[in-house]
Amino acid sequence: MPRFSVIVPAYQVQAYLSECLDSVLSQSFSDLEVIAVDDGSPDACGEIIDAYAARDPRVKPLHLAENRGLGRARNAGIARAAGEYLIFLDSDDTLTPGSLAAVAERIEATGGPDVLVYDYERTYWDGRRVRNHLAAELSEWGRAPFRLTDRPGLLRVLMVAWNKAYRREFVAAEGFAFPPGYYEDTPWTFPVLMAAGSIATLDRVCVHYRQRRQGSILSTTSRKHFDLFDQYERVFAYVADHPELAFWKPELYRRMVDHYGVVFTRPGRLPRGSHGEFLRRARDHHRRYRVPKARLRRRHLLIRFGLHRTFRALRYAAAARRRLRELVLGPARAGRRAALGLHYRIQLRLPLRPERAVFAAEGGYGGDPAALEEAMRRYAPHVRTTWIADPAHPRPLPAGPRLVAPGTAAHWTALARSTYLFGDAHLTRGLRKRDGQILVCALGGTPLGHTGLDLQERPGAVPGSDPVALLRDVDQWDHVVSGNRHSTLTWERVHPGRWTALEYGSPRTDVFQRATPDEVARLRATLGIPAGKVAVLYAPARRDHRRTQHLPLDLPKLARGLGPRFVLLARGHGDVPVEGARVIDVSAHPCPEGLCLAADALLTDQSPLMFDYAGLDRPIVLHTGDWAAYAAVRGVYVDLPGAPPGAVGRDEDELVDVFTDGTWNGARAALLRAAFRERFCPWDDGRAAERVVRHIVLGRTEPSPVVPLGERRPVRSAMANAVHPARSPLVSVPHPAGPRPVTWPAEHR
Repeated sequence: MPRFSVIVPAYQVQAYLSECLDSVLSQSFSDLEVIAVDDGSPDACGEIIDAYAARDPRVKPLHLAENRGLGRARNAGIARAAGEYLIFLDSDDTLTPGSLAAVAERIEATGGPDVLVYDYERTYWDGRRVRNHLAAELSEWGRAPFRLTDRPGLLRVLMVAWNKAYRREFVAAEGFAFPPGYYEDTPWTFPVLMAAGSIATLDRVCVHYRQRRQGSILSTTSRKHFDLFDQYERVFAYVADHPELAFWKPELYRRMVDHYGVVFTRPGRLPRGSHGEFLRRARDHHRRYRVPKARLRRRHLLIRFGLHRTFRALRYAAAARRRLRELVLGPARAGRRAALGLHYRIQLRLPLRPERAVFAAEGGYGGDPAALEEAMRRYAPHVRTTWIADPAHPRPLPAGPRLVAPGTAAHWTALARSTYLFGDAHLTRGLRKRDGQILVCALGGTPLGHTGLDLQERPGAVPGSDPVALLRDVDQWDHVVSGNRHSTLTWERVHPGRWTALEYGSPRTDVFQRATPDEVARLRATLGIPAGKVAVLYAPARRDHRRTQHLPLDLPKLARGLGPRFVLLARGHGDVPVEGARVIDVSAHPCPEGLCLAADALLTDQSPLMFDYAGLDRPIVLHTGDWAAYAAVRGVYVDLPGAPPGAVGRDEDELVDVFTDGTWNGARAALLRAAFRERFCPWDDGRAAERVVRHIVLGRTEPSPVVPLGERRPVRSAMANAVHPARSPLVSVPHPAGPRPVTWPAEHR
């Protein structure tokens, strides 16, 4: 008996069927069968199913002589299924990587419930992905399994069959089957949830629910939407046959009326001239199934009295209010922009404040500007500092700097009258730098992928890059913070201007040299890293050439291969599949430096974070699975596979071997890391921000002495003794050649 029977009905979906089947057959959890039902499809669905069956014995083809509809096709699949659990998947949707393994583990952890409910997200043809807005109902906190009475909010989650796993014996014992019709999921899902003796939830996106541009059944204009009335009659008939479920009638009534309201108001569903008839049918059901003293909303009252013209008039009135608001707010916004522009021009004519500094960074407080602001308060306390950041940013500002919101009068006043301006490219948007102002640009670490003017040759890498606007900003820079010679030479070529390179190190990595073991322990506890575990920070690069961001690695598979000794801290740019306590999603953590301090090792591919992490002298493992594709699309400045910062793996299996056989923290990995540090971390001794502040504010052009690489003692990880008992062999690495305050001509060659 396989663990899962995945039932995939197919009708006129030849363009999507292969992707759907691939998403199931490529799952890391392989104890399954796929019941692929050709529902009399006139296109090539049947041939596609047979081709997959010939290649993979887990695919069980089932050809129906004529089209029976989605519900009856599922019933045919149920009759052929042999798995312990039934899973339904529409043939234009897909399973997310690792989802079946997560479902199997959750079923095991909750004692084999009758029904397991998991999450989904809508995927649109233009690349957008939107998670179910009721995902909070699928929280895994609290007792599990449970009855529906313990979690009635599950009835508000989209009433579909494909976001659940059903114990087959439970389905057979209760005699559940799909009825014919358009809305066959409704009389299946409500009774199943109400009858289930045990339910569990999985707070994980397991299904990508494709929102087709055209061709979706429910988006078709048709009288078949009147089928909804028959389906709710089946739901209430089921309750009538099971008196013990009668207490669910008020909730079912509310769900029914809300559902009718959605179909009635959704454009493009009901044919022209049928809205009155639909609302009259809804009124009849309202009177038949209404429970006395049930709480009513305005929509319920309109349906109760069948006031379809009033309903429509209210909709038009709401649309008119929205339009009026746009007409009023549009000029108001334009007026506000004009007023702020005038305010900025006035401030530009007022005297500069010599002891004021303003800081800004993309995304809010953090990075090099944050380290520079801290150094400013420490080494030049007479200078008052201001941060331009959204007050709602998750990383709060420390005590000291003044916070102003972007786009406010205070923001433009700070830009116009502060003598010192520190920030990344985010700071220069709309800026008109004055004589006497000093603008220090922090470009975000060591460049790996092409940037600046080099992006002109690769328009697919970062669409919409504007070299003219870039050079206009570059002409306002006075200094650029650089962490190493490689960065300096690259920035000077791709951002040509009169600025001066301050090759003093990466300020944001100063914390690596100052942090204490107690601070590391607190960070690990905050992130939920269990004691005694080796924490591996997985930080893949963002693929700017892709519209949607998918993790390059199957994290559940990798976590299971690594075993219980390891924990993955996943910092992705999209969905991160959580694998129990073995994969912790840290994507929303506002401080990358804190994640680096908490981790015992870094696993990455093309992320520039590796250049910062190397300063910690902790193991780095490189994933090179799509290096060739990334290099071809984006272009690269460093041959990472040729000179990696540590051990290398091409896929999950090789990476598991790297970690389990000790290669990741062995002697060869230490030698590679030593060479990498020597090249990219010559100044990162904890005083980079101090050197910049002393140069810019205090006028000391000779930088502070740099601590040799072999003498640096960055804070060790919590598992230092078990992970890497010896540091990389850097004993007598020479000092950097000296500061790089070199002025280059302004011609844009």
